[in-house]
Amino acid sequence: MIACSSPSPIPAQFDAIERIPIHTVLVHGQQIAYLDVGTGPPVILIHGFGGSMWQWEHQQHALSQHFRVLTLDLPGAGLSDKPEIEYRPDQMLDFFVGFMDAVKVPQATLVGNSMGAGLAIGMALAHPTQVDKLVLIDGLPPQVMEKLTSPSVRRALETSAPSWLVSFGNRLFGGLMIESVLREIVHDPALLTPAVIERSNRNRQRPGLIKPILAVKGSLPLWESGFATRIGEITHPTLVLWGEEDRVFPLAVGEGLHQTIKGSRFIRVPKAGHIPQWERPDVVNQELITFIRR
Repeated sequence: MIACSSPSPIPAQFDAIERIPIHTVLVHGQQIAYLDVGTGPPVILIHGFGGSMWQWEHQQHALSQHFRVLTLDLPGAGLSDKPEIEYRPDQMLDFFVGFMDAVKVPQATLVGNSMGAGLAIGMALAHPTQVDKLVLIDGLPPQVMEKLTSPSVRRALETSAPSWLVSFGNRLFGGLMIESVLREIVHDPALLTPAVIERSNRNRQRPGLIKPILAVKGSLPLWESGFATRIGEITHPTLVLWGEEDRVFPLAVGEGLHQTIKGSRFIRVPKAGHIPQWERPDVVNQELITFIRR
């Protein structure tokens, strides 16, 4: 049957600074792409809104020296399948629990960036025994639209255009749109080389990507009325990391999240924007290793 099946569209290697094999697993009938490197206590890295596993390219080598590191493209993102679902918080949690079951990880430290941190928060509250420790990097706060300061992200969340029209615009002007977004979420423009912008645009052009991105805005009210109201109930050891120059959710938002989670630690990452693990891996990786190994 395998010999007769059609070739997978998923490349064999991770398109990043290192050549890492890409694995796939079926979760609820959908193909999920992921990386699996290192041995030891499991750590799962979760990307944010509109992102993919490439946002964790600088963590693979450093963290795999100490842990088993799993990095997935969530359903609707990157190389993973993009099912016709609403992408509600409960659906994403079901997929995440299914992923952990499929890769035989009963419990892990969850490290989430941006909206991925929101998923990690949901796991800590809905499935607490499957979470060891929690790391929230420039994470999803309550009252998202009130605290959001990025014009590009706000436009994406507020658009009323149909998905076909957004997809058409993405094909025509994708490169310009991607560069504009990256300049809001990355503090140091020198890091936005032509190769980085081209890779980001190539990832954004993957078939079926726009509809899941647009579906996320419909799930925000469920986040606000659900997990966002319960963040103060988190009891897991928690580290909150925040880029000092974040133009999506400013530093004060991170401080507020830290104050809401009793006993959490708060680390400011200098000279970094919304994805500090990519901009300042020298700082972030050491903080992650120290916190997780405690």
